[in-house]
Amino acid sequence: MEKTLAIIKPDCVRNGNIGKVISKIEENGLKIVAMKMVKLSQKDAEGFYYVHRGKPFFNSLVSFMTEDPVVLMVLSGDNAISKWREIMGSTNPEEAKDGSIRKSMGTNIERNCVHGSDSPESADFEIKYFFNSFEILF
Repeated sequence: MEKTLAIIKPDCVRNGNIGKVISKIEENGLKIVAMKMVKLSQKDAEGFYYVHRGKPFFNSLVSFMTEDPVVLMVLSGDNAISKWREIMGSTNPEEAKDGSIRKSMGTNIERNCVHGSDSPESADFEIKYFFNSFEILF
């Protein structure tokens, strides 16, 4: 079974959409094998998004991700990475398919409600960044 990291971002948490996102995950056959709510510090967000350091949107992304709590999850299932990315929809909600999380709950390219790993390598880094092996139950 493949694993991926999923984040319900501050905008989605603030708008009361945690349950809707979890329902989408479960309805699409993915299993939540770890979950917690945290408030990221600036250092946490900068470390997580290190690949974007130096890009024009880095500071606003870090600021956004530290505004309010986020929900961190490890999802498991067949082709979990690609399946979760399909459920999320395109990064830009305006370009996302109807029925996707970002189309229905995202605001713009930065405030797009959810995050998902884009490869097995990033999933491995991202999961280990937020979870230790004792927190992942399957």
